[in-house]
Amino acid sequence: MAQSKISWTKVDEAPALATCTLLPVVKAFTRGTGVEVEVRDISLAGRIIANFPENLTDEQRIPDHLALLGELAQTPEANIIKLPNISASIPQLQAAIKELREKDYDIPEYPEEPQDDGERALQARFSVVLGSAVNPVLREGNSDRRAAASVKKFAQKNPHKMMKPWPESGSKSRVAHMEDKDFYGSETSHTMAAADTVRIEFAAADGGVTVLKEGLALLEGEVIDTSVMNVAALREFYARQIDTARAEGVLLSLHLKATMMKVSDPVMFGHCVTVFYREALEKHADVLEEIGANVNNGLADVLERLDRLPAEKKAEIEADILAVYEKQPALAMVDSRKGITNLHVPNNIIIDASMPNVVRDGGRMWNWDDALQDTIAMIPDRCYAGIYQAVIEDCQAHGQFDPSTMGTVSNVGLMAKKAEEYGSHDKTFIAEAAGAIRVVDSTGDTLLSQPVQTGDIFRMCQAKDIAIRDWVKLAVTRARATGDPAVFWLDENRGHDAEIIRKVNEYLPEHDTTGLEILTLAPVDAMKFAVARVRKGEDTIAATGNVLRDYLTDLFPILELGTSARMLSIVPLLNGGGLFETGAGGSAPKHVQQFVKEGHLRWDSLGEYCALVPSLEQIAAATGNPKATVLAEALDVAIGDYLEGARTPSRKVNEIDNRGSTFYLTLYWARALAAQTADAELATRFAPVAEALGEREEKIVAELLAAQGEPMDIGGYYLPDAKKTTAAMRPSATFNEIIDAL
Repeated sequence: MAQSKISWTKVDEAPALATCTLLPVVKAFTRGTGVEVEVRDISLAGRIIANFPENLTDEQRIPDHLALLGELAQTPEANIIKLPNISASIPQLQAAIKELREKDYDIPEYPEEPQDDGERALQARFSVVLGSAVNPVLREGNSDRRAAASVKKFAQKNPHKMMKPWPESGSKSRVAHMEDKDFYGSETSHTMAAADTVRIEFAAADGGVTVLKEGLALLEGEVIDTSVMNVAALREFYARQIDTARAEGVLLSLHLKATMMKVSDPVMFGHCVTVFYREALEKHADVLEEIGANVNNGLADVLERLDRLPAEKKAEIEADILAVYEKQPALAMVDSRKGITNLHVPNNIIIDASMPNVVRDGGRMWNWDDALQDTIAMIPDRCYAGIYQAVIEDCQAHGQFDPSTMGTVSNVGLMAKKAEEYGSHDKTFIAEAAGAIRVVDSTGDTLLSQPVQTGDIFRMCQAKDIAIRDWVKLAVTRARATGDPAVFWLDENRGHDAEIIRKVNEYLPEHDTTGLEILTLAPVDAMKFAVARVRKGEDTIAATGNVLRDYLTDLFPILELGTSARMLSIVPLLNGGGLFETGAGGSAPKHVQQFVKEGHLRWDSLGEYCALVPSLEQIAAATGNPKATVLAEALDVAIGDYLEGARTPSRKVNEIDNRGSTFYLTLYWARALAAQTADAELATRFAPVAEALGEREEKIVAELLAAQGEPMDIGGYYLPDAKKTTAAMRPSATFNEIIDAL
C-alpha cells in the first residue's frame, strides 16, 4: 500500500503538551492504513537550535524543520497540520536562550544592543526566529477559516458561560486611535507594471544615501506599499489618552501585536512605556542606559535590570516608578496579584486576543483590585482600530451578544506569499535621522517615497498578484458553497486597499457570481454589516487581508464559541496540497502555568481533532485511499459525539482536562470505526479496541483524574524534558496499554 504522509508540527506550550496525549492515538489509529504521520519541530527552541548548530553536539543538533516544511508547502504532496507556535518577542527569545544554555546547549547570547559587525550579524541570525517567523514560510496559500458546522451547532445548543453583560448604567469604554501621521494616513501604494528588482534606501537631509535593503525581486502585477508611523505624533497621542483616562476615571490599556509585528510594534510599545513612566525614566535615564534597560521589552525589562545596581539605588528607582502610579491613570492589569500591568511585557497583551476579551467582559478589563473596569483601549494606527470601536458601540447600544443565537463570521484571508503587513519585517526600518526612505527600481527611478524624522517607523509591504487572484477565487467559492454574502473588507481611502479593490473588480468577472451577494465595504462599515447579521443569527463571509484575518478569527470565535482554538482553518496551497491550522494559542501560556501548578491542562484539542478530518480527506482525494476516507468520516462522527457528550476540558482542577478529553475522543473514534460498514478490516480491527476502552472507561478516567491536584515537573518551559512530559501527559497505564497495542 502506497504511503501518504501527514506532517504534524511540534510546537510550544499547551498545544505541545496536548500533542503528547493525542499524537500516539493518531499514529496508532492510522498505522497500516497507508497514512504515515511524521513530526516536524517548529517550536521556538527547535528553531533556535536549528539555526545555531555549530557549537552543539551531534545529539543536540536537529535539522531546520521549518525550512523543510517550507519546501514541502510548495509541492502537491504537502499535508501539514500546524498547531499554534510562539511568535517570539525579544523577552521570549532571551528566556528560551537562557533555558537552552542552562541545559548545556552552547547557544550564543542575543546581542540586544550590538556593538560591532559580529554582534550585528549575530542579531540578524536571531531575527529569523523572532515574531512571525513560521507563518510566512508555511502559508503558501490563502486561508479558509470557519467554525465547523458541528462545533457551531454545539456552541448554540450549549452556549459558553464567559459572556458578561454590558453595564446597564452605561459604558465609558472606547477605542482610541491617532487621527493623522500614522501608517494609515501615510500609506502610498504601487502596482508593478513589470517584474523588477528594487532596493530600499534612506536619503538623508544632507544628501547622503544608505541602502537599507537591496535585491528585492518583485513580480508583474505585485502590489507594494510604504507607510510611516511618525513617533512624535504617536507620543503626543499617548500623552493625550493618558490625560483623558485620568480625567474620566477609566483604565488605560494598549493593544498591539509585538509578536507578529516584531520590528514596528515593540518600538510603539516602548514609546508608550516611556510616555507613561516619563517622570521616573527621565530622572534615571543615564543609569538605565548604563544597565542596558530596553523599554521596547516593557517595564519588566527595566525592573529586572535594576538587580545590577546597588540595593540603595535600586530601591530609589523602584520607589520613583511606584510614585508614577499615584499621578497617572490606572493601567489595565495582566495579573493584579503579581502587579503585572498592561505595559510590563509586550507579548502579554496581543490585540487579536485581548480586544475580544474586552467585548466579552462588557467593555472592561481587570484593574489593580482584580475587578472589571471600563477602559480606553489604545490602538494607535487607524488601519483596523475602527472595527473594534464599531463592535463596542454596537454593544453599548444593544447589549451583549448571545452565543446561543448569534450567527457566525467565517473568513477568507489573503495571506499567501507573505502577503501584506505580516510579511513586512525585513522591510521595516527605524529612521536614524531626518530625510526620506524610498523604494527605487533597477533604473534608478523612485517608485515610492516617505519623508521621515528621527525615530520614525517605516515599513514596506507586498501582495503578489497570484495570491490576490486566488483569494478572490476562494471568496467566490465559499460564497457559492454556503449561500452567504461575501464582503471584501477594503477601504478605498487607504492606499493599499485602493490597489486591491481594482484587482478584485478585475478578477471577479472571471467567476460565475450569479445569485451571489458580493460586496466591498470599508472595514468599519463591513463590521457594522456583519454584526447586524450576527445579531439576527445570520452568517457572513469576511474576505480580508492578513492582519484582519487574524483579528476577526479571534474576535468572532471568542464571542461565539468561547475560544478561537475551536476554529477550522484550511489553507489550500497554491501548488496543491494543504495546510491545516488548528486554532490560536493566545491562552496557551496560562494553561501551562496551571498545569505546572496543579497538574490540570485545560487546553482544548478540538482544533486538532477538526484539522485531522480534512487532512485525511485530502489524502483520500489525492490518492484514492478508501481507508483514509473511513478514518475521516469516523473521526467526524467522533467529534460530534465528543461535543454532544460535553467532554471538553474543564477549567477546574480534579475535573476532566485535555487528557480526559482525548481519551473520550479516542473512545468515540474507535466506536465509529467499529460501527461503520465501508471497511470490514477496520471494523474488525477496532471493535475490540472500542470494547476495551468502553469496559475500562471508569478505571481510565480514575487514573487520569488521579494525576491532577499536585505540581507537575515537566523539566522546562521552552524545551521540556521529553520523558517527563510524556509521563505527565500519558498517566493512565490502562489507556496506554490499549493504544500502544495497536
